[in-house]
Amino acid sequence: MFEHEDDVVERVIQELRQPVGIDPALDARVMAAIATSRPSQRGVWPWLAAAAAVLVAVGVWQPWSRGSKAEASDTFQFVLVAPQASSVSLVGDFNDWDPARAPMRVAQGVWATAIRLSPGRYRYAFLVNGAEWRADPGAPASRDDEFGTPGSVVTVGGKGS
Repeated sequence: MFEHEDDVVERVIQELRQPVGIDPALDARVMAAIATSRPSQRGVWPWLAAAAAVLVAVGVWQPWSRGSKAEASDTFQFVLVAPQASSVSLVGDFNDWDPARAPMRVAQGVWATAIRLSPGRYRYAFLVNGAEWRADPGAPASRDDEFGTPGSVVTVGGKGS
């Protein structure tokens, strides 16, 4: 009558591993739209936040859609909406928390960078203006890092994961 709990979990995992069709030109179209939008338009910031959320979702959730390609390193895009920031860096386990190794570029207050990640689980955060640590609003939060700074987690799939 009732399925065994492990069977349900396995079915969910198999469903999550199904390929998801994502247009490879999505990032370019969104960034082009952001670059050509007029910041004085009313309602532009909610649109930018939604675009950033889509880009983060693509970068964070794409590992499940990679299939066997995920065994090698894959490029992931990280995005943060921070219109008042003068600088933003991506820091994490993958770059020894060094802000100089992953500075982000800005277009209309949306900061982005792409990095290659091998399969694994990584903690990361955004360092805004060289002093303010921010978690990624579109990703799972990491556990306390003993320093009280906010952080996020990204898991890159590999063979058998």
